[in-house]
Amino acid sequence: MATSRGSKGQGETAPAAVRVPHTRRLTIIAKDPGVRLADGAMLFARIEIPAEELAPGPTGYRVKVVDFDATSGRLYKPLQHYQAPDGTLVDPFRAGDGDDVGGLAEAHQARLLADPNFHAQNTYAIVMRILARFEFALGRRVEWGFNGHQLHIAPHAFLDANAFYSNEDSGLLFGYFKGKSGAMVFTSLSHDIVAHETTHALLDGLRDRFTEPSSPDQAAFHEAFADIVALLSVFALPEVVAAILGAPPRGKDDGGKIRGIDPAKLTLAALQNSILAGIAAQLGLELDGLRGNALRQSVLLEPDAGLLARDEFAEPHRRGEVLVAAMMRTALTLWRSRVETLGTFEFEGKGGYYNLDRVIEEGAKVADHLLTMAIRAVDYCPPTDIDFGVYLAAFLTADAELMPDDNRFRYRETLRATFASYGITTPGGGRCADDGSWRAFDAALPVNYARSHFESMLRDKDEVFRFIWDNRRVLGIGTRATIKVGAVRPSIRQSPDGFFVRETVCTYVQIANIFGSEVKSVLGVDRPPELETTRSITAFGGGTIIFDQYGRIKYHIAHQLNDGPRQAKRLASLGEIETAETAFDRRNRFALLHAARAGD
Repeated sequence: MATSRGSKGQGETAPAAVRVPHTRRLTIIAKDPGVRLADGAMLFARIEIPAEELAPGPTGYRVKVVDFDATSGRLYKPLQHYQAPDGTLVDPFRAGDGDDVGGLAEAHQARLLADPNFHAQNTYAIVMRILARFEFALGRRVEWGFNGHQLHIAPHAFLDANAFYSNEDSGLLFGYFKGKSGAMVFTSLSHDIVAHETTHALLDGLRDRFTEPSSPDQAAFHEAFADIVALLSVFALPEVVAAILGAPPRGKDDGGKIRGIDPAKLTLAALQNSILAGIAAQLGLELDGLRGNALRQSVLLEPDAGLLARDEFAEPHRRGEVLVAAMMRTALTLWRSRVETLGTFEFEGKGGYYNLDRVIEEGAKVADHLLTMAIRAVDYCPPTDIDFGVYLAAFLTADAELMPDDNRFRYRETLRATFASYGITTPGGGRCADDGSWRAFDAALPVNYARSHFESMLRDKDEVFRFIWDNRRVLGIGTRATIKVGAVRPSIRQSPDGFFVRETVCTYVQIANIFGSEVKSVLGVDRPPELETTRSITAFGGGTIIFDQYGRIKYHIAHQLNDGPRQAKRLASLGEIETAETAFDRRNRFALLHAARAGD
């Protein structure tokens, strides 16, 4: 008698259960081809990313590598083998049987540098690592900033010293060029650059209005945030932290012996001048006319509360460096504070040494924590008109929600003090609590919850719109402008101590297409003399509503349409643009921005 499919007949043995892995490891360049260890070898790492069965490219469910060179008209043949015949996931560029971190053999690293398929794997793996970090931090799947599921990547897109994210092309385009040393330089081999461009695509999905013409801070924020994620994501790799400290990778046969490090290598000045100090080191070495030996060296910018008021820091590239400098100095300060809690011992006849591996571990922990909170902070930002002080308040709120007790290492206290030393403070006007975080929504306000269904509000924009409309007066939302719900995102976040926070993040935008003659009545600010009464402009307002797990408003973080002082600043910024309609080029924004920054 035949046995039905899937059943077990008499005498048959049930097939062994197939274990489906959730992660896989792929080889990448840990930082940049221009960064070398003491013996001259490049720094490689095998990073852990979400597992999936890859199609040639590599192509997965969120990333599609199409290696077409528009300059030469060449389509590179993709690597086919990322799974063995038995389904085992394969790292085709792995060397040896160990973890293979640190410096690889010279012949092997030369092969990787020359292999276009490794360039493709390098970009795929780093993009997936950054995407995974965003999804872990935010507690949900994250959309790209375009209408589609797969981010397209071109590792050798064109002959030019540039790389950029293009919303209209749904992808990341990486250039290559011949450097002044005569060597070919590939931007797709820089961990910093790949992480930076990926962050643009993700931030565009989280807050698509952050690319609109607005204040100088908003013009600078996209670049600054992408730099922060790039630096912290690299710094969170223990291999890179070890290289920062000039330590060789652990050998396979060293027996796990304790290694020591001289405290002199842990001063702020020593760390600032390490490889951490700049993004894209190879580009800085191979291009003429750049500041220093790295494309960006924000971490070397010394604290000065008056920086943002200087004319040179009105320019978006330079302005963004102030935010990056504040974040990276916070990271270094916290790292040194954590190291100081470690005991010292005698090493090679000298006293006062720290355990090197513990120091490395503490540095990676700091970077990982700050990276998680830097990403989570975006959820606590309003959807329009971001500025550095607003982002600081959002960061403090995100950290306080997950780590209420900040007494041990005082992350938030250090963050506030460091940011203040660069002239970045949280908003006033009663919007923030004493600790700098957003003030919680007043539960005594007469919010009408009766007409809304919270289960539907977890995913339905129309249900959220009805709630906002029913409570527009309590929320201070006028009806003069079009109200559009931008996103409804349920999230479950976990803190390092296992504490869970369940929230639903909803954003809405107010859009008013008005004439200059209507500025006073709609925006609550006098019309600038240079703005003609017949000129048409678009004004924005909006807010982020955070619902708790019971469907009650936890925070309402808003930039109201009739906020006169804010709108006055925006109008002044727009006045510095020839015309907002012709000067703003969304398609080429990041290409032009990065080209200008490289040649600054």
